[in-house]
Amino acid sequence: MMRIAVFKHNAELTDTYLRQLVALGADCIDFGGDREMPGVAEQGYPDLERVRALRRRLRSFGIDINRVTLPDFSQRFMQHEAGSELELENACKALRIFGEARIPLARQRFAGDVFPQLMTPYPSIHRGGYRSRGESLNSTPQTTPGKAALDQWWGQFCRAFDQLVPIAEEYEIKLAVHPSDTPNIDTPFGGLGFHRVIDAYPSPQVGYVYCIGTRAEAGGSSLVLDEINHYGRKGRIFMVHMRNVRGSLATAGAYEETLLDDGDLNLFKVLKELQKVGFSGCINPDHIPALPGDTPEKSIGWGYSIGYLKALLAALVA
Repeated sequence: MMRIAVFKHNAELTDTYLRQLVALGADCIDFGGDREMPGVAEQGYPDLERVRALRRRLRSFGIDINRVTLPDFSQRFMQHEAGSELELENACKALRIFGEARIPLARQRFAGDVFPQLMTPYPSIHRGGYRSRGESLNSTPQTTPGKAALDQWWGQFCRAFDQLVPIAEEYEIKLAVHPSDTPNIDTPFGGLGFHRVIDAYPSPQVGYVYCIGTRAEAGGSSLVLDEINHYGRKGRIFMVHMRNVRGSLATAGAYEETLLDDGDLNLFKVLKELQKVGFSGCINPDHIPALPGDTPEKSIGWGYSIGYLKALLAALVA
């Protein structure tokens, strides 16, 4: 059964906030920042008993943890600089602790998987004045990493996953990566690089936070449906980030994020494709736009997004 997760972001996990999420119909919380779990800011990796206590508290409200984020690998680690070994040690410790706490899914981030110099960001404005992220390709050529640099990047990725994957298998915790956003050509987790992850690590514990919006940025709805079919048949889609966009790099050299009903994608078709391949994880409304008059926690945006997804899921089984 597909469930709905929400990001914690900068929201305080007050009793009122948690009751609001449950009232709206959220099933789980995702901790997307690498320092959001207790203990990480102080010691570089989470504290097991505090993580367990947090999970018990959330479950007492009828909501649970779906995904956590391991300590990020910095540019220093990706360039194999002296002293960066501690980052790998902390990521391994964190994965073991999350496994012991029975967290189902952990994401790992790697610096350098995007090329921001290729894009010009801008605020896109939509119906009623709501605002969201937009990006267009720069008109002047920009330098990107060459093959040698990308090979080194991949080598460091493998250095990390060579140690993380056995831990994921031992503790039966899913280990996931997110596609490069923005998905420019040659980004390490772009169209081709994304495939390489499960080719190199065929373990069923290795897979993806599959981001509908990011992959639509690369090639629109046809690419998204093809990739869901491809990765979903292999059981490698562990959770889904659900957002809609207008345009793509392939068709317009630009894209703009939108509310779930306001972009180029038919999200009901996306859910049907996920159902067809047997996906049963969490769907997370992603990059909630700024609606006029919304709260700092984007309560209106979350309420709209959760309600819209719940209606689509109800129609899916009708």
